[in-house]
Amino acid sequence: MQVEFWDGKRGPGAEDRVSPDAYESVIDVIESAFERHGEKNAFTALGQTITFSELNQASENFAAYIQNFTDLKPGDRIALQMPSVLQYLVVLYGALRAGLVVVNTNPLYTAREMRHQFNDAGVRALVYMDLYGQMVEQVLEDTNIEYLFESSMGDMLGFPKRLLVNAAVKYVKKMVPQYSLPRAINLLTSFKQGAGADYRKPRATEDDLVLLQYTGGTTGVAKGAMIQHRNLVSQLRQIKAREQQQDSRGRVTGRPGHEILICPLPLYHIYAFTVHCVASLESGNHSVLITDPRNVKTFIKAMKRWDFTALVGINTLFVSLMESPEFSDVDFSHLNATLSGGAALNSDTAKRWLATTGCHITEGYGLTETSPAVCTNPIDGQGKLGSIGVPVPGTALKVIDEQGVELGFNEPGELCVQGPQVMAGYWQRPEASAEALVDGWLRTGDIAQIDEDGYVTIVDRKKDMILVSGFNVFPNEIEDVISSHPKVEMCACVGVACEKSGETPKAFVVKRDDSLTEQELRAFCKTNLTGYKQPRHIVFRDELPMSTVGKILRKDLRESA
Repeated sequence: MQVEFWDGKRGPGAEDRVSPDAYESVIDVIESAFERHGEKNAFTALGQTITFSELNQASENFAAYIQNFTDLKPGDRIALQMPSVLQYLVVLYGALRAGLVVVNTNPLYTAREMRHQFNDAGVRALVYMDLYGQMVEQVLEDTNIEYLFESSMGDMLGFPKRLLVNAAVKYVKKMVPQYSLPRAINLLTSFKQGAGADYRKPRATEDDLVLLQYTGGTTGVAKGAMIQHRNLVSQLRQIKAREQQQDSRGRVTGRPGHEILICPLPLYHIYAFTVHCVASLESGNHSVLITDPRNVKTFIKAMKRWDFTALVGINTLFVSLMESPEFSDVDFSHLNATLSGGAALNSDTAKRWLATTGCHITEGYGLTETSPAVCTNPIDGQGKLGSIGVPVPGTALKVIDEQGVELGFNEPGELCVQGPQVMAGYWQRPEASAEALVDGWLRTGDIAQIDEDGYVTIVDRKKDMILVSGFNVFPNEIEDVISSHPKVEMCACVGVACEKSGETPKAFVVKRDDSLTEQELRAFCKTNLTGYKQPRHIVFRDELPMSTVGKILRKDLRESA
């Protein structure tokens, strides 16, 4: 049994009906948007707004700098290590317009994680925020990075706000540590130099890589999903095919050029990247970036400034907003779409959100490997609560058993996806690619069932994956780090429920040296793991449950946890 949807109707087969015929490349998408939308507001961050026209010029200047003052060539990889600020967008569009392949990097990565990603991707250039300069200095000599571009938090703000913000971040809040990177190029300087140079649009085909988006895997090793121009252009068309619907109050949503989207999710995450940096840009909509969504008061203050029509988030973010007393003062009269992805939506959260805002939360499902959207519910709230919805146009789904045999309706099995948004494979990992992509189908590892109406329900996730605030955390990576501690003999990690983040890692550790303390092990994890990967709970045990062949039984640990 296979299921595919087109124009809201279910149909059989896996025919690719969404081809990227409107644009040949993401470069075409970007430059068309800049030309068509001109002086409209494109993005706002830290209280500063940039228009499409201004973004066009600034990104062209950076692209011209790349072409005229470096030997970077189309296809070379450039890593972006910045939060959601305006300069991220300038660099992103400039790098793409120069034909480079963008490698999104979590700014909170540890030195170990940075080394792996930079070396695995073969990064030649890095754009980083000075907040992370010390970490860059620590790993630089272990990489092949040739070009460094350095930015500060307030660089895209007008004078004198730029100077005040940068001074406050560095000297008052003391967020910029001491480091020395003498060969780094000031990002604003590169914009100025590029303004006097010629820009030449590169030729890009739909099969060329545009993005290396790193994700975990069943082995726990971070791998670069190879996203081609065809993937993002097709995903754009799939989103647009579902764009104009009616909300629960009968209002039309998805009106190109008229939507104001609140964006609290980091742009380096594939979910926000595709929605805001590609789809919203192409439609001429205005995205308001929330650089630090953990600061709920500032977050809500930014929301109050705009007659926003849509909000893109995850379950934990909706909960944190509703727990704030100031949230009830926000004007929701223009809100017609609230989109949820990246983590399971709790039914209580959905009901509370509807009661508070008058707007349904529309839940969807996707993967880094699918650029990311696979399924979504209708905007009007008439979908099935607890379901991830129906396939986006041109996407075929099936569920299979352990032998690879297709199953029927309402039979749980591994969810497989086929569609133009599916990645080309994992960067330089043919074995992992062959394991994930079988006979033209992406095996998600998620256990799901499909009903007669085409609605998909996730029954269980990948057996061992932990989902922390929408981010995939794989136990193998945590176990490898903890096991590398000289005082640890053995370690196993599982996910346990957490009200704040959905799930959180819990580590079970067998000591090699009795002098090992929990505090010492936590400090070790802090040095080697990003914050959301660090175990919130550490339990010392004399032994761990094992199978007859010596495999640690995480299932038993999950049950005991």
